[in-house]
Amino acid sequence: MITLPPSERDLHAYVDHKLSDEDRQTLETWLAAHPEQAEQVATWQLDAQHLRAAMSGGMHLPHNAALDPAFIRQRMRRSSYRQYATAAVLLVAVSVGGLSGWQARDMSFASSVPPMADAVQAYRMFATKDGMASDWTAEKTSNVQGWLDQNFAQANRLPDLGSAGFKPVSGRLTSTEQGAAAMVVYEDGTGRKLTFYIRPPGPKNHLLPSGSRRDGELQADYWSGGGYNYAVVSKADDPAAQLARQAIRQPI
Repeated sequence: MITLPPSERDLHAYVDHKLSDEDRQTLETWLAAHPEQAEQVATWQLDAQHLRAAMSGGMHLPHNAALDPAFIRQRMRRSSYRQYATAAVLLVAVSVGGLSGWQARDMSFASSVPPMADAVQAYRMFATKDGMASDWTAEKTSNVQGWLDQNFAQANRLPDLGSAGFKPVSGRLTSTEQGAAAMVVYEDGTGRKLTFYIRPPGPKNHLLPSGSRRDGELQADYWSGGGYNYAVVSKADDPAAQLARQAIRQPI
């Protein structure tokens, strides 16, 4: 005796003519009031007819449960479920792989950029050209530290390079992907220049160990402190600049 609403097993039994007359009549009455389920059952009946017709030539063979129409339909549904599950797993794998690939790309890109490359570029763009617009000049006010503090809270103090004959003469604000940066130009009595550069740390809050590197004719000495990265850039072979580097109070 079936119960209503019928289970999927009852519906398959109806399609395969395995219900009693009483249960078949009960189910047909229920299907008449539920057209969506009736349409599904009609589709199964058509499938069953096709399967029986295709296998009609082998009916003399022993019964094979794997060829039962209900079993075949169930197997087809399970296969569909597996395909959906496989597709979902592949989608997750591709998503995770893509994210990992972008992260690896970012890490690779960050590691391929020399330390404080923007500081060296800023020197070449601004310190070597006269008449460039400045945001701070010694003529406006001598308090260059105050000007920097307005834009970089808790930053390390400017290096005092007076013992090497260099003093701040101008400053310029620039920008990076991480935020504002600034360059202060120092000059000695003979017109030789070097620059002090400050910027927020790079990707993933990348602070720098103290170090030094050469880039063509320039040398960059860099370090971190107070949440910022710093560099002093100067001519690599200039004896006056070498004295200035020795005077930098930060360990490099």
